[in-house]
Amino acid sequence: MSAPPRVAALVRASADGSRRVLHVGPDAVYVDLDGWALGVVSARATQVPCALRAGSPALPEVRRCRIEGGVLHLDETRVVVGRLVATSVPRLRVALAAHPPPDPVDLLGCGDGLTPYGDDVLCGWLAIHRAAGVPTPDLDEEVRRLLPRTTLLSATLLDCALRGEVVPEFAAYVAALGTAAQLDAEAALRSVGGSSGAGLLEGARWALAA
Repeated sequence: MSAPPRVAALVRASADGSRRVLHVGPDAVYVDLDGWALGVVSARATQVPCALRAGSPALPEVRRCRIEGGVLHLDETRVVVGRLVATSVPRLRVALAAHPPPDPVDLLGCGDGLTPYGDDVLCGWLAIHRAAGVPTPDLDEEVRRLLPRTTLLSATLLDCALRGEVVPEFAAYVAALGTAAQLDAEAALRSVGGSSGAGLLEGARWALAA
């Protein structure tokens, strides 16, 4: 497996014991790691910044999980991290002017599924500000306060966005801004998940409008 450095460190520091399985599918397994949604994703799944990443195209069926000696076990399979991968959003060398921020009360938890659309919009907006090096302390505090309103996975991804940790398609979009590759990067981002990519793109454009 490969993993973002913070994910690998969280698993390594976790106490031994069983953990609740949140979601099981052929491409992704999500586990409640002490209030943080830890993913294990296949090569064809969205490579979310809170997940361990397998090189295989599909995952075996999983019934139970536990942490033992700082290693995640899915049933009897040890999930060993052999490589670290970066998830930080690229540096965006533009100045963002003062602009009305989104209201987390109106967006957070708004929508269906594991990652409600309103949360994806917030993630995109926050990640652009992290890319530009622009702090948003008041909004960050409000988002953290409201995290219990949404799903554990979405709350975890918002925590990642607050730290500038993003999916590869978002990183590629930011890197392509203002270049001939921008339109293709937008299309690739929009295709992520059912509506997650579209939400991320909407939030990014909202931030860039400033």
